[in-house]
Amino acid sequence: MYKRSVLTPETARARILAALSPLAPLAGERVPLADAVGRALAEDLVPDRDLPAFDASTMDGYALRAADARRAGARLPVAFEVYAGRPAAAPLPPGSCCRIFTGAPLPAGADAVEMQEEVRRAGKAAVFRRPVAAGRFVRARGSDLAAGAVALAAGAVVDPGAVGLAAGIGRAELVVRRRPRVAILPTGDELVPPGSVPGPGELVDSNGLALAAAVREAGGEPILLRPARDEAASLSAALAAVRGADALLTSGGVSVGERDLVRAALEHAGARLDFWRVAMRPGKPFAFGLWGTTAVFGLPGNPASTLVTFELFVRPALRALAGLPGSGRVVSVGRLASAQEKPAELTVYLRCRVRHSGDELVLEPLRTQVSGNLSSTTGHAALAVLPPGRARLARGARVRAILLAPDVRHDG
Repeated sequence: MYKRSVLTPETARARILAALSPLAPLAGERVPLADAVGRALAEDLVPDRDLPAFDASTMDGYALRAADARRAGARLPVAFEVYAGRPAAAPLPPGSCCRIFTGAPLPAGADAVEMQEEVRRAGKAAVFRRPVAAGRFVRARGSDLAAGAVALAAGAVVDPGAVGLAAGIGRAELVVRRRPRVAILPTGDELVPPGSVPGPGELVDSNGLALAAAVREAGGEPILLRPARDEAASLSAALAAVRGADALLTSGGVSVGERDLVRAALEHAGARLDFWRVAMRPGKPFAFGLWGTTAVFGLPGNPASTLVTFELFVRPALRALAGLPGSGRVVSVGRLASAQEKPAELTVYLRCRVRHSGDELVLEPLRTQVSGNLSSTTGHAALAVLPPGRARLARGARVRAILLAPDVRHDG
């Protein structure tokens, strides 16, 4: 039975994350490098060869034995040239040097490179303007990674650099944790599918597609189900098709009305709900529990409430299932562009546009914060967090801001 207390958003999020574990390590999949970005590695990435695989020059210049140029003014004959991708055909003769280019392998016998700016050509010889030390301008074999060393540990998030690293050690694919499969069940007698012309009292189901997009952006694989009616039989039939999903999102039907039947249907099916109310606006009616190994999230039906609760609770949960850290969002501090009034007992999340004033973020609430208005679900770059315990915040008050766009700090 779910607990009847109203939780703070922080407590609710902590309880959700404490109940979840990453999908089993064996539940990984092998994908091409280009498809691995943003996924968590399911196994250690271990090179089977040294990186680099040979001693290489880091400069255009001349390769030599450092012992042959211990003093400034050493004059050595130039034996041959070595280019990147074309190893020298023979070892470097003692007492000589060779022309070499960036990335080219050092010939056997050479242990240093002098940059061309410090060398003067004199016909078929090179004159070194300064003493040369062993190892100068040489990228030693295995200096980046040694064969058998762990390049990236299981659980690391694959970013573009990791893709380049994997390619550099000869991988064309990576084994990554699979994406959570997320069933999405909109509910409500009034809902008709997108593309339909709604009749009197009907609404087009917008939450289903919006949640599918949010799931995909958070790293999950959405499974969008047909809306269920506000009837026990319809809900039971819809839930029967959910088994096997890693998470279930329902939209609507978790409040306290006579037609809010989702909680009862979930419990009848065997789900154990932990809580169903959070002291916040928008999104107070929000439920969470477990149905076997399936994480269950009961989201409110108003569009803005649906997406705000997804952002705060479902997004970090899906990332946890995928083995990814945190929410993937940056939390900053900004100043309110206008005074705000709120219920003192609630944490309020304002959808805000963001601009800069000097080095500070200015948070401009959208014109409407009505959670049922579809126009209030887009066009914002941050959620301003108005804390509990305060009924009024003055213009210019500093508050936390959850940044929803990666480049929000650079907006003009």
